[in-house]
Amino acid sequence: MMSFLMAVSVSACGAKDTPATTQGAPTSAQPAPSEPAPEYPTKQIEYIVPYSAGGGVDLVARATADYLSKEWGQPIVVVNKAGGGGAVGAEYALKQAKPDGYTALAVNVSNTTMLTAGMLNSPVKNEDQIYTSRIGKGTLAFAVKADAPWKDFAEFSQWVKAHPEQLTWTSVGPAGFSAFGVAEWLDAIGADFSKTRMIVTKGASDSVPKVAGGHAVLAVHTIGEIMPMLQAGKVKILAVSGQERSPFLPDVPTAEELGIKGLTVFWWTGVSFAKGTPDYVIAKWQESIAKMEQDPAFVKKLTDIQVENDYANSTEFNQDVNRETAYYTELATKKNMRK
Repeated sequence: MMSFLMAVSVSACGAKDTPATTQGAPTSAQPAPSEPAPEYPTKQIEYIVPYSAGGGVDLVARATADYLSKEWGQPIVVVNKAGGGGAVGAEYALKQAKPDGYTALAVNVSNTTMLTAGMLNSPVKNEDQIYTSRIGKGTLAFAVKADAPWKDFAEFSQWVKAHPEQLTWTSVGPAGFSAFGVAEWLDAIGADFSKTRMIVTKGASDSVPKVAGGHAVLAVHTIGEIMPMLQAGKVKILAVSGQERSPFLPDVPTAEELGIKGLTVFWWTGVSFAKGTPDYVIAKWQESIAKMEQDPAFVKKLTDIQVENDYANSTEFNQDVNRETAYYTELATKKNMRK
């Protein structure tokens, strides 16, 4: 994850070099307000998922593509371009593909705000993209081996505070979702993050079995990612983050219920486009995703993978991303996670 290649920015550089236009005058990409928006879409759309197939981002993207393909009468094809912790696919969609609305990017917290916060020179930044709509969110859960000795998260936290050098936890890298979840929790309980040890994994499908097998003490993932091993009786979830219990695990307490306050890290996914994408494309996706989130069949697809629908339009989405980036950057700096 730390060795991403910087790609040549086509769309961003083009936008910077474009001379200022007279107020109200149309550009080649943006029709004048009085002109009707061009028909869209008129051909196949590529929906880039910057991770392997089968994960949460991929499953939500496929459900979205299926709905919008039927809604618009044009195929939306999910293309997995994994690598670099999500940066490879993101660079393709945002910096290499033409910003014409026919290449969408599935974004999530890991390849956006956390990537920016965790790297001094992130290959993909917030200013490279138009955050179009947030689609769903997932609750963070703390899982240990099923026969681990701690009776609850409070007892586990006390043990970690006293023995930070004995805590091993899994993550795809120092700027991964799990890393930020662990860093925030250790900060909240006053434990020494620097004395703990990260075990690098390929993702949840690799991470949770390592905990079940005793190769790491803790896995921090979404409920959906842990659920198969939880149902198999291989791990147990000590607590979830957030202010309310998850509807998918109503018997599991929140960390706050156990006296550990301030855990706010959560997983989300949505869609973005490269800077320079026409406004009518962004508007079309926003309106259609807002409608999709009210569709019972789509909501059931999210529920089946333990994802909650959590729509935000482009304005709200951008505001949330900027706030989140500032918070994670502060946390990463405080914990010496920025590289």
